[in-house]
Amino acid sequence: MLKAKWRRFRHSLLFDHPQLRKEHPSYRWLVLMGVMIATFMSVLDSTIVNVALSKLMASFGVSVDRVEWVMTAYLLAFGVILPVSGWIADHWGYKLVFTSGLLLFTGASFLCSLAWSLEMLISARILQGIGAAILMPVGMAIITREFPPEKRGIALAFWSMAASASVSLGPTIGGWLIDHYSWHAVFDVNVPIGIVGILAAVVILHEYRTPHTRTFDSVGFVTLVGFLTPLLLALSSGNSAWNTGGWTSNYILTCFSISIVSLVIFLVTEFTVEHPLIAVDLFKDVNFSMCNLVGFLFGLGMFGSTFLLPIYLQESLGYTPLQAGMVFLPVGVLQAAAAPLAAVFAARFSPKIPIVIGIVLMAITFYQFSTLSYLSESHAITTPLMIRGFAMGVLFAPLTALAIGNITHFKIAQASGLLNVIRQIGGSFGVALFGSLLTRRTIFHLTTYGQQINTNSETFQRTVRQLGFHAWQTTGGTLVDATARGKAQIGSFVANQAFVSAIDDVFLLAGAVILLGVVPILFVRIRKGKKRGPGTKPAIAIQE
Repeated sequence: MLKAKWRRFRHSLLFDHPQLRKEHPSYRWLVLMGVMIATFMSVLDSTIVNVALSKLMASFGVSVDRVEWVMTAYLLAFGVILPVSGWIADHWGYKLVFTSGLLLFTGASFLCSLAWSLEMLISARILQGIGAAILMPVGMAIITREFPPEKRGIALAFWSMAASASVSLGPTIGGWLIDHYSWHAVFDVNVPIGIVGILAAVVILHEYRTPHTRTFDSVGFVTLVGFLTPLLLALSSGNSAWNTGGWTSNYILTCFSISIVSLVIFLVTEFTVEHPLIAVDLFKDVNFSMCNLVGFLFGLGMFGSTFLLPIYLQESLGYTPLQAGMVFLPVGVLQAAAAPLAAVFAARFSPKIPIVIGIVLMAITFYQFSTLSYLSESHAITTPLMIRGFAMGVLFAPLTALAIGNITHFKIAQASGLLNVIRQIGGSFGVALFGSLLTRRTIFHLTTYGQQINTNSETFQRTVRQLGFHAWQTTGGTLVDATARGKAQIGSFVANQAFVSAIDDVFLLAGAVILLGVVPILFVRIRKGKKRGPGTKPAIAIQE
């Protein structure tokens, strides 16, 4: 009965608003608007949370090695679900799956805002990652289907603008919401946007379902989850305080064992089944394999360390969340401005040149960040970030073009999606690895600085007396209590310096990891050739 009422409502809606009919010229632009809303929301959430991490640590009373799972859980869910989102849409229908992804993402955002524990927040973030993994590729597929080839480039450019805008505005919006409300608001902001997107999808989109769908690779999917999840758990828990056995504890060894067994089963399955979860035959192309390696290293270094910068700004420099968010504002703008320049340069000369330039510039910015201290000025933060925005702009488009240059026409969508999956998985590995490294290096520097302090020296005693006297003047109490507070201030300073030094170490290693991306690019070969036809191999990026 409800279905009949909906059909009547839909019929009257199409009668009263002809622009909602598929044959109307305005229809495809309304579809684009709806997809852009969903894209803006999902990408916004991947950047807006960074500035909330410091508040989350204080709210839940946890350290970096635990709060990092707010990022890792999202990236892991996104990377695992992304390869199957196309099959789900083909099987169940693009409108239904897209709307369901929006509903899941919006509902998960509301659950995040209600989280009373870190565990609940992480669980809700997993649901968010699943929703985002559905929205991004399915939304892009809807745009590609609705727009003719001659207008598809413009439509995808608008779609990319929505993603770039959210990258720039996300941290700033998040900082403003935290300053004026609380960390809960960075998740609440998705709810009204999501509701608008759901209504737009329900009203505007027409259903489409692929007539013949391939068999779902359930074994491949389960073993992929079984490989990634325990591996990330092990990498992030090796140095945790609760894991007294360290890297050789039963927990860590069990996680590694499950991961290795799952990986073996996954690889055997992908090479033997008729319709694998991941088209491993794509990796036979050297250019595609090398570009994916670059993407993995980029995700490992970039996503794995960038989440630490807002924590450093707020914990060590005393920035407010809004101030910490605003320093990221130029990144997306410069990325969007540099992308078309890189595309023109790559088409005229070689895509390898802007890729190498982008990688080197990225590595330089990480080296600059490795010299940060608790006294760093604002220009030491903003200048590297501006360079980074430009570097990302000249890197991404040529890297994607080079990766799919040899891929046959009917496999391009799968190859592009796989490139994104590998980058996201690299990011989840990076967050787990660098979070664990940060804990280890903080302990190292804290121990080193503690050994260098001579508590019996005249300089130390004089500093304690000065701090104690100042504390006594401002807060009162006895001189003994004031002296104790003075020693506590010195301890706090040493701990802060150890934390900053550990972050410097992480940034330096992240820069080295990203710089390694130059090596795979040396193995790809470019030669000009004829334009490709559908289903044929092009000759624009053929390895020699």
